[in-house]
Amino acid sequence: MKRVFADVIQFRGTHYDFGLRQGKLLKDSILVKNRERQWKVRKPRFRINIDETKQVFQRLAPMVWEEFLGLQDALEWPIERVLLEFSGYRVNINPSGCSIYVGEDYMIRNYDYHPKTYDGRFVVYQPTDGGYATIGLSQKITGRSDGMNEKGLTMGYTFMNRKRPGDGFVCYMIGRLILEYCANTQEAIDLLKEIPHRGSFSYVLFDTNSKIASIVETSPRRVEVRQGFTCTNHFKIMTEENRRVLDDSKKREQMIEENHVHGLSGIQAYRLLNDTNKGVYSKLYGSWAGTIHTSAYIPKEMEAWIALGGDQEPTKVDFSRWLNGNDLSIDRIEGIVDTEIPFANMEPADWYKK
Repeated sequence: MKRVFADVIQFRGTHYDFGLRQGKLLKDSILVKNRERQWKVRKPRFRINIDETKQVFQRLAPMVWEEFLGLQDALEWPIERVLLEFSGYRVNINPSGCSIYVGEDYMIRNYDYHPKTYDGRFVVYQPTDGGYATIGLSQKITGRSDGMNEKGLTMGYTFMNRKRPGDGFVCYMIGRLILEYCANTQEAIDLLKEIPHRGSFSYVLFDTNSKIASIVETSPRRVEVRQGFTCTNHFKIMTEENRRVLDDSKKREQMIEENHVHGLSGIQAYRLLNDTNKGVYSKLYGSWAGTIHTSAYIPKEMEAWIALGGDQEPTKVDFSRWLNGNDLSIDRIEGIVDTEIPFANMEPADWYKK
């Protein structure tokens, strides 16, 4: 068992200033040092084209490019390294798990991945130079693994496969762009149809007007949309893109579906995903598929819940109050995870062993 934490980062201002602030926090941090260790062992299987990356961001999300420049100035890095670490464009992703359940007025998500990749950052950001305010968990600093924006749009994604990657954005940067630039599920669907995709993921979208989630199946080859209330790690429409072994994904999906008939409340659904004895929570940390956090977003209440590890009580955050100018009183969220694998935001994590 390991006691873990996620820092609460809250900021109001321009994207450049946000990048500058994050860069100052990251400089000489254990998180950056662990990334340096990672690249010594796991060489990138892609190239960074600065001009192409800049053109894509300036077309789709010009203010996020300004955030990169702020990071560059604070970290005193060449732009190539900033893009390598933070841009989310042309980057390979390892297999992961993740389960999402959407009820009548909530979206609850288990983020299943590897502790050595975890940012440990719960970010609340209100830009003053364009884009919606957002709340959620970061991935690779500038990306978002899940979250909600000021319009009540919520987003979470689940991994499908690594088959035939294409040139484009990866999941966590796409998640960031959805939350910051889309007001509702239809705008998010339109963006997912427009944006180039590096890999194959499903994006689960839910807003204040939704009766059921929109689940967008994406790959470098095509994009399809379906409706549903649960999503694990296999496509329902683009089945030709699925991995060969789907037993664990289908088992978690079945557990959620069996409980859905009971019309679970938000806290009951949270317990279904977070309790370690319910069959959805995963301890497969060494296989890049262990549950690190359970998050919940309630659009009509503008409330976010977050818990690190299983069998935990969630920390509840009133996003609407924060939007009205009241800063959060917490600076760290703590929990307990059943693994001895190092967490990238807390301790040295080399890649020579699991």
